Amino acid sequence: MPQALHLTNSLSRKKELFRSMEEGLVKIFTCGPSVYRRAHIGNYRTFLYEDILHRYLEYLGYRVQRVMNFTDVEDKAIAEAKEHGITAQELTTPVEDRFMKEVRMLRIKIPEIARSSTSVAQAVRLIRVLMDKGFAYRHDGDIFYDPLKFAGFGKLFGLDMSRWPKKKRRFRKDTYPGQRWNLGDFILWHGDKGEKDSPCWDTELGKGRPAWNVQDPAMVTKHLGYRIDIACGGADNLYRHHDYTIAVVEGVSGLPFASYWLHGEHVLVGGAKLSKSKGNILYPEDILEKGFTAEDIRFSLIYTHYRKKIDLTDPYLEKATGKLAAFREAAKRLTGFSTEPESSADPAEQLVSGIENVFKERMNDDLDVQGAFEGVHGILSRLLSLNPGGRPGFTTSSLLRKRLQRINGVLQILD
Repeated sequence: MPQALHLTNSLSRKKELFRSMEEGLVKIFTCGPSVYRRAHIGNYRTFLYEDILHRYLEYLGYRVQRVMNFTDVEDKAIAEAKEHGITAQELTTPVEDRFMKEVRMLRIKIPEIARSSTSVAQAVRLIRVLMDKGFAYRHDGDIFYDPLKFAGFGKLFGLDMSRWPKKKRRFRKDTYPGQRWNLGDFILWHGDKGEKDSPCWDTELGKGRPAWNVQDPAMVTKHLGYRIDIACGGADNLYRHHDYTIAVVEGVSGLPFASYWLHGEHVLVGGAKLSKSKGNILYPEDILEKGFTAEDIRFSLIYTHYRKKIDLTDPYLEKATGKLAAFREAAKRLTGFSTEPESSADPAEQLVSGIENVFKERMNDDLDVQGAFEGVHGILSRLLSLNPGGRPGFTTSSLLRKRLQRINGVLQILD
């Protein structure tokens, strides 16, 4: 079993020993919400595994600098705002407010928030450098990135560049539906087309706005610099988005951007990916209305390994929350202080002393929350069997409480 943290790196496709660039400090960029619409339960699963990563690194003694982006200026937000006859800010502000309320409810640690609307100057700087280096060019008022100019383009996904078309193709939209590759040049800058109510900035590139493809690079380099330790997101980001980010940041700096790339898998409902067209999108209140608690939701989404799909059916929720209830009850019984004397050779004390080693052993194996939880729960069950009354002596009970508090600092599943 790993004695130090190992993470599965999407870039190398291997489980690797984690080493930060700077001793004691970890820089993380985590993809946040596009705030033209509210986050669903699949989005929250991604934010929760990122939360576990953040908390566990702090548990191990690292200082964590983490930035999460709010994408508040993009094609979809502009179109949605126009449809409702409001500004983009009027559309996104209540979505942001709801998001912040729900992340607190799910006990997600709130990192530093970066907004695309406040990173425009940095986006312009990046585009300017890319144009100077020959990676980007202007066409009909817009600015595009030519992936063929960047050696190793598509390396994160493992894109077969032999499929690249000979004829020049340009993709002007911020995003495209589905998990597909746009085999052509991607947009960096939307030149002003005189569209009413479309956000526009007057810059050295001319009037316009940064495209979605350059917004994350602008936010991360503005707040964390050009080299970070870990970049995180969902599996969908492996299509286009994260390779575009690499091409932009590394095209500017000439240095490796992120040492480790982590990607979480989808939440399914009834075996199908969450989709508006399928009518199976779930929000936190949909699960709360079934009688589950916020703690139940959190645990159900972190219990299955982040790199495995979850089919969030009622039987799965009931099974997961049953495990959580048993764990909580055992912890409650065992941490009740007793005035009864203890033997110096109390076997319970030895179990309690080793409980964090069991926890770390599994968490160090690519954040195996399920294995860590089951290992700790197994020790609680053995403690109960040693003391059916569930009240060990004062010293052991006090030590257990301290150990569980540290573990709960990561999992956030106890009161």
